[in-house]
This record gives sequence, C-alpha cells and structure tokens, in this order.
Amino acid sequence: LAAASVAQIYEAELICGYGKGKNVVIKVIRPNIEKTIKKDTELMKWLAKILRRLVPDSKRLHLPTVIEDFERALFDELDLRIELDNTKSLRLNWEDSGKLYVPQVYEDLSSERLMIMERVNGLPVNKIMSFRENNVDLRKLAHLGVEIFFTQVFEHNFFHADMHPGNVFVDITDPGNPTYIALDCAVVGSLTEEDRLYLAKNVYSFFHRDY
Repeated sequence: LAAASVAQIYEAELICGYGKGKNVVIKVIRPNIEKTIKKDTELMKWLAKILRRLVPDSKRLHLPTVIEDFERALFDELDLRIELDNTKSLRLNWEDSGKLYVPQVYEDLSSERLMIMERVNGLPVNKIMSFRENNVDLRKLAHLGVEIFFTQVFEHNFFHADMHPGNVFVDITDPGNPTYIALDCAVVGSLTEEDRLYLAKNVYSFFHRDY
C-alpha cells in the first residue's frame, strides 16, 4: 500500500483470534535498514566537520547536534513498539470524539519490527478536488482541523508531529460533517509549559494583528 524510508505497508486479513476476518494493515521495518542509516548519518557527520572548517560561521547552525537528533529520531522509528504506544495514547485522547479517528492497533500481534493495525478508509487531506466533487463542507473541515491541532497542543500536550497528507486522511462518509483520520504516529511531540505559553501569545497576537 505504501513505502517509506524505513518501512513498508501491506494489506492483510486476520485469520484467527478475536479479530478473525478483519481487514488490517501491516507495517514492517525494511531489512538491514540500520546499517544504511548508520552509514548515511556517519557521512553527514563527516560533511558537517568539513563544513565547520571551511565555513567557520556554520558553527551557529550546531550541525553535529542536529544530525545526532536526526539519527536518534530515525532509530526510534525502527522500534515499532514506540509507535504502537503513541498510537494507543492518541486514540485514547480522541476516542468517541467524532472529530479525529485513530485506528486500533493489535498489540498482541505486533513486535519491535512489525505492527498490525485496523485498516481505515479515507481521502488524503490534500485531495481538494475530490472533496469538492463529493460536496464536502470545506469550511467545517478547516475549522475542525484547527480545533484538533490546538486541542492536541494546548489541552492534551501530546500531538502528532508528522502531519503530511500521507498521514492525515479525511472520512467523507457524511460530507456535511467530515472528520479526520490520523495515521503513522511514529513521531509525536509535547511542549513545556513555557513553550506553550510562548506559542499561545504568538497565536493570540496573530489573530489580533498585533505584530
């Protein structure tokens, strides 16, 4: 169904247990991807050292720290148990909200390199023409998107941090009341109280045009 840098997604059907007959998706880590990541990040670190010597002003970019953070995040994505826990937490936060749906994960069938979850149907959030063709209330969809984002950041302090069209779908079963679907919770975030206050002040100033 999909292929990304560290994993691939396949469709399947459960043939036993409490989920027998259910359509699911299987996320599986690419074989030997750790070696590729290590090789590529070592190359990036080497290039950062050269750049630092050739362009002294590049020190302010803190490239070694940035690369280390990137490397750590990539290796975290290789442990699908982390994504599974993130998915469970996000699902619990929005359960029965009627606003954001997070698929069920099958924890007993999943492992470090394999995750099985409920298959859901929807349109990627960037399919604007399809929304119009199906008479989706775009104004309501936009307002809902803002509400979901601010609720995740300011109320739950646990937010999906990789919200590109491949990870955010829209359920248009009821075009007048569209809802969102969140996929791939490998990268999530939270903010300190100080950061949330700073962000809130910026948002408040923006809406009041107090630049």
